[in-house]
Amino acid sequence: MNPEENNTPVEEATETVQAPVENAPEATEQQAPRGPRRDRGDRGDRGPRGPRREGGRRGEAPADDGPQLMEKVVYVNRCAKVVKGGRRFSFSALIVVGDQKGKVGYGFGKANEVSDAIRKGTDAAKRAMKNVVVVNETLPHEIYSEFGGAKIVLKPAASGTGLVASNKVRAVLEAAGVNNVIAKSLGSSNAANVVKATMQAMLSMRTADTILSARGKKKKESAI
Repeated sequence: MNPEENNTPVEEATETVQAPVENAPEATEQQAPRGPRRDRGDRGDRGPRGPRREGGRRGEAPADDGPQLMEKVVYVNRCAKVVKGGRRFSFSALIVVGDQKGKVGYGFGKANEVSDAIRKGTDAAKRAMKNVVVVNETLPHEIYSEFGGAKIVLKPAASGTGLVASNKVRAVLEAAGVNNVIAKSLGSSNAANVVKATMQAMLSMRTADTILSARGKKKKESAI
């Protein structure tokens, strides 16, 4: 066999293998050497980074810490409208909102979704908040109130009694900050009318000082 024929393919193979090796230095020369990693605390003339701003995303203002309000969903009703394609449902929600410090309100919201109805009712309740009379976490006197078919009796109770009332009346009393009351519903159990009757009773209450001042008298000091 001729040795020249065997050497020819070997030289070609060596050339093809060495080709990528010759190009390797060119690729490394294009990449600049990476400098030392900068410390996060070292920010030059600008000084260290300040405390992180609250609010999460950039450009978002931090939330203001307003008064803590108590929100209660008293009743959610579903209404179905029959149409050609089937039924269309809508929802209504009765919400009670209070600060538990003598300020309470209720609202009614309607929407095609439960969450939207609750949101609308909550906004309406916040706008309708009013001051009521609370004395030592109870009521100043006994009272009877009617609204529509609902009839409510509220009686003050000693400390430690708790709220002896239905969930509808309890929602209004807890939101107002009343913790000791005995209540009785004598009429309709309609949620909206019961809440309105309770609110009417709370708004019509007066303390002894208010009654005496209206009569032009002063409260007598108790003898020791």
